[in-house]
Amino acid sequence: MADDRSGRDKQARDSDRRQRERDLAAELARGDEPEPPFDAADLVDVESELESLTFPATGAEIVAAVGDRAIESPAGRYTIEELVPAADAETFESPVAVSARIQRPTIAAAMKRVVEAADTLPNTELSESQRDAYEKTFRALKAIDADDDDEGIRAIGDWIVERVREKETLPGSRDVRRQAAKFCRANGYQVRNDEWLGI
Repeated sequence: MADDRSGRDKQARDSDRRQRERDLAAELARGDEPEPPFDAADLVDVESELESLTFPATGAEIVAAVGDRAIESPAGRYTIEELVPAADAETFESPVAVSARIQRPTIAAAMKRVVEAADTLPNTELSESQRDAYEKTFRALKAIDADDDDEGIRAIGDWIVERVREKETLPGSRDVRRQAAKFCRANGYQVRNDEWLGI
């Protein structure tokens, strides 16, 4: 492909298309999650407000641009700044990626706290795979106590943040899963060995 404007434009369009396909695949995979979704119209409005930003954009840029924007969900009313970390370490590839993140508000709020805590650590970066493992643990906790008040998500989020503050390091994803399994068993939830939390 030629290194000219049309070639770069095509690369940008292809990259955007691939990101949208990944986001769509992630959303389809999340479709079985028990947390109620936001109204589609609210998400479209948020995406259109984000069009003024240049993507990829950091969480801090998104919060600065639309952080006070309120959105309604069956679980309550949230602002973008409650769900997106105000940190340069978190990057979103497109407005669709932001929408995908905020569709699960309790998980998004827990991840926001974790990312912001990790952002305080010098010379430490929350890798994408580690971030995904943390989020998968929160999703597993949400699935276990879907009718509860998300106590497990808050407890494990608090545990991760405390570990970051006390030990000045990010706990490994295995440690997080192990702690989540301990929480579940202590509260009477069954955790099988073949499940994500079954360590």
